Amino acid sequence: MIGNIIKKEFKELFVLSTLIPIVVVAIAYGSVGQMIGNVGERMEEKPVIGIVDMDGGDFSDIAMSVLIGRAKVVYDGSDAEEGLEEVRGKNGVALLVIPEDFSQNIYANHPGEIEIYWIMKGAGMMDSISSGALEGLIQSVSQEISKELIQQDSSLDPALVLAPTTRIETTFFKGKEVEGLSPSQLGNMLISQSIVIPVVVMMLIILAGASVISSMGLEKENKTLETLLTLPVRRSHIVIGKMVGSALVGMIMAAIYMIGFSRYMTSFQSSDINLADFGLALGVQDYLLVGISLFVALLAGLSLCIVLGTFAKNYRSAQALIFPITALALISAFIIMFKDFDTIPAILRVLLFAIPFSHPMMAMRALMLDNYPLVIGGIAYAAVFTVIMIAVAVRIFNSDRLLTGSVRKRVAPRKPAWGLRR
Repeated sequence: MIGNIIKKEFKELFVLSTLIPIVVVAIAYGSVGQMIGNVGERMEEKPVIGIVDMDGGDFSDIAMSVLIGRAKVVYDGSDAEEGLEEVRGKNGVALLVIPEDFSQNIYANHPGEIEIYWIMKGAGMMDSISSGALEGLIQSVSQEISKELIQQDSSLDPALVLAPTTRIETTFFKGKEVEGLSPSQLGNMLISQSIVIPVVVMMLIILAGASVISSMGLEKENKTLETLLTLPVRRSHIVIGKMVGSALVGMIMAAIYMIGFSRYMTSFQSSDINLADFGLALGVQDYLLVGISLFVALLAGLSLCIVLGTFAKNYRSAQALIFPITALALISAFIIMFKDFDTIPAILRVLLFAIPFSHPMMAMRALMLDNYPLVIGGIAYAAVFTVIMIAVAVRIFNSDRLLTGSVRKRVAPRKPAWGLRR
């Protein structure tokens, strides 16, 4: 008896409609894990840099010995523009320029300046690994110079001995030249400003999507869906009504969550940060595009949830169908927070673009960098995805699958047997 019950429960839950989404999500998680799993290897790699030594003094020699020994130097010359192009061509991190008065300033009790021209490829958390390794090397340069100063002259200013170098930084990132910020600082600014939308979209899709799929399963279980389908209402109106009603509730939940989460994030932000000073502030039209992207992505996600909800036989089976939506929302948010869209592998880039509710997660950061084609293309794709899913849902509502769980096959009429009268 127990074996029959187990067999019954297994057959009800282990069906193709729940197995395929889980397999797809498992493959996606494996790809993301492979992308994140090579962090240790990347941290051990030597940063690719270029050096322009215009000083040739004692302390610049110390700096050169540290940098050459611990970094992969692809340019060692006297032309900064040529060196910058060489570093760009070799996918390098930065070009370091040691001015001609570097050693002289240190001997005169003034910190020696090192000009750093950063080449930033992405704004994700993992995109700053190489630049972080180079910052550690620059700190090692200061430590070696401090040791030399202590050995040479103990009467020097203690503040100079502790910090014998200072940095003048310029970061080149996607056509923008940002002065005074390193890639880690710029990345932290972009993440702090654009992390609200991914989290809000993730929570919105999870909550609203779960509500739609669960309601479909509950309506089937309570037989209220059969009553609704017998009313003189077009099936497309039923689908659109369910989707728009859920979207309005979802937008209200998103607004409430966004207010609370944005206040939470502002407590960690520095008050002296002004994105307008670095050319990264958003205008009214940018926020309008973010809002449109958010709303269209919500409709796309809910239309997908309605299609998935049609496969639910009851409320219990609907819970299994919530997992793919939740997993896709988590995958999108994690990829966008850890990596930039331009720096992820091609297969993950296609996957991320194919998930319709990932586009508002990328919209804020893309608009800060004037990447309007990505945002507008994402809105158009989500709109087309919504129309396709609505058409699929209407087709399912017009079939027998919604009530019977399968498409009823037409049986050909039997031919009369020979010798029998009709």
